[in-house]
Order: sequence, then C-alpha cells, then structure tokens
Amino acid sequence: MKRMVLAVFAVMCLAGVGSLSAQEFRYGVSGGLLMPMGDYKNIDKAGFLVGVDGTYWLTGNQVGIRLDASYTTTSEKSGVPAHKTKMLGGMAEVVYAFMTPADPVRPYILGGAGLFNIKLSASGGDTTETKFGFGGGAGLAFKLGSGTTRVFVEGRYSSVKAFGGTVPFLGVKAGVRF
Repeated sequence: MKRMVLAVFAVMCLAGVGSLSAQEFRYGVSGGLLMPMGDYKNIDKAGFLVGVDGTYWLTGNQVGIRLDASYTTTSEKSGVPAHKTKMLGGMAEVVYAFMTPADPVRPYILGGAGLFNIKLSASGGDTTETKFGFGGGAGLAFKLGSGTTRVFVEGRYSSVKAFGGTVPFLGVKAGVRF
C-alpha cells in the first residue's frame, strides 16, 4: 500500500512539473568537492559530492524555491582508524538571483534547511544518524547560447548536528541546469 501511495504521489509530482513553463522550473545535475570543516576535518580528508536539484522560480524570476539532493563521501586521514563517511541529504532552499534571466552571467545566493543521513562505516560496524541541518552559499550561473541552459559553479557551507557534535562542511560544485 505504501508503494502504491508513493507511486501515485510521484506521478502527480511529475505531471505538475510537466505543466510548468521552462522559465518557471529548472533542474540541474552537479558534481564537486566536499571539504570537511571543524572537528570533521580532523578525522576526514576531502571527498566528492554529486547532486541534483530543481528550482521553481516565482514571478519575476528573481526569487526561487529549490529542492536539492546530494550524496557525498569522505575517508579517514592518516593516523585515524580506518572508516568511510557517507552522507545522503536533501534541502529546501530559497534562492535569490541578482540579474535577469536574459543576462549572460547570473550571480545568486541561497539558504535553507533539510535532512541528512550520515553513515560512518568502520571495521567495527556501521553507525547511522539522520539529523536536521542547514546551509547557505552563493554561485554564478553562465548562460549557454540563446536558450535557458546554464552551467554553474556554487559553494555552500552546511552544518548537521550529529553524533553528539556538529558535522560542518563546505561543498564546491559545478554543473548544468536545464
């Protein structure tokens, strides 16, 4: 029954996305570097991240609502017990773009909150927590040709309260939005 409800919900969402104009809804894919910060950087070295996002631009295309999902992985620094850290997260964000959609370069800022599932895998077993997090950042989107496709670079600081402390990190990514 749960699967049927989820399937119906997914079809409704996709049908709604299909009815939006290209100017109102944009989706993107990205990849980049995850840099641990705070105590997290003392045990893990930089890793990678991949992500997808969808942005619904409100009237005027200046302010948008973005849903962003990402997967990241890092591994231990030398001298620290062997482990891998993996995060799967989703955030809802408000995006503010400074130029018009017609401009060749469009700077923007964003901020939001979401849920992150953090999994620490070590020889002694796995430890997993799903916790609330928040983040904010900025980016530049570069228009390709006369269409609406843009390549972008973005940096975002995020912080998750997990494992009795804070797991802060900086993601720097590049991608394309259609």
